[in-house]
Amino acid sequence: MRGGRNLVLAAFALTALSYGLARFAYGLLLPQIRAELSLSAAAAGWIGGSAFAAYCAGIILAAFASSRLGERRVAVLAGLAATAGLALVALAAATPMLAGAMALAGLSTGLTSPPLASAVARRFDAPARPRANGLINAGTAAGIVLSGIAALSFAAAWRQLYVLFALLGVAVSIWLWFALPPGRPARQAPRAPFQPLRQPGLAGLCGAAFLMGASSTAIWTFGADLLRSELQFSEARIALAWVALGLGGLAGGLTGAFAARLGLGLLHRLALSGMVLCYLMVMAAPAAPILAFAAMALFGTAYIVSSGVLLLRGTALLPQRPDLGLGIPFLSVAIGQTVGAPLFGAVLGAAGAQAALSLSAALAGGAMAWGMRGASRPACLSAASGPSPAR
Repeated sequence: MRGGRNLVLAAFALTALSYGLARFAYGLLLPQIRAELSLSAAAAGWIGGSAFAAYCAGIILAAFASSRLGERRVAVLAGLAATAGLALVALAAATPMLAGAMALAGLSTGLTSPPLASAVARRFDAPARPRANGLINAGTAAGIVLSGIAALSFAAAWRQLYVLFALLGVAVSIWLWFALPPGRPARQAPRAPFQPLRQPGLAGLCGAAFLMGASSTAIWTFGADLLRSELQFSEARIALAWVALGLGGLAGGLTGAFAARLGLGLLHRLALSGMVLCYLMVMAAPAAPILAFAAMALFGTAYIVSSGVLLLRGTALLPQRPDLGLGIPFLSVAIGQTVGAPLFGAVLGAAGAQAALSLSAALAGGAMAWGMRGASRPACLSAASGPSPAR
């Protein structure tokens, strides 16, 4: 893996930029944004949903564009989309502009994952791929930690933070051009366009991914807002909770080792149980605020592990198309988030936090019903131990 270190580091940085900063920093900074732009909970949910919807479009676009443009061009496009979205958030003066900026930021995340999966598959032998992907996918949690630390340092200056994030995006986009391999992956033999969708086991995987994604918006979109409104957390304490979330996500880099020992099905049920427990802890936190920090850390671990299991299972089902093996379950997660964000916002506004969090817990519990038959220990993990690919 030594020869591909620059690729892994640049891909790590892109993941931190697009997922950690462009997409998920919105949830951290939402209280300040809502206060300045006078956003209702429902409007905030629809804006979060627009980012997730754009993520869906980005995954579909990347699946077609990677084979035509090559991984490097698509990855650079992802970096530029993230940069532009972050810059426009900093300039947003009204709800429509903010929604467009967040949609552009969401598009960048959809463009990020498929070309990176293809680049790793093209650059590394099979035994080295789990470790390379694990290092890359830890970028999500690293970006979240960075956004939390930045929020602690700059307090309520959310526009200035987005300017800083956009400048980082420029640097990452330039780096990607030199780090990723040029050219295009070898073309596959022509197939029926929807043939991969007929793969046995894929429908159940997508069902679990959809419900997990819908559930997760409770924290990704409204986590900071709940800490502020329900627990009266200061901005500094909210940022610390966000750092705890990111650190928990870094612990989720052990997904591969856990999958090798427990199997994908059991591991995914444990991760979903962790999400349910997180929501219950947030509901109980008004009586014991320290539970909020533990809940955020637990959510970070549970979400990264859950998404890692979905990725491992998808690439196992479609080994000849790692971009689709990643893209299809992640698209299902994004569709779930597109539905979940406005749904959570509507329930939050109409019935309160307890009802909205109970709904999210029910959705995560429902995802456990979608079993992963035949999904035990991924073959690639028997050849190499290391973190699983989890975004």
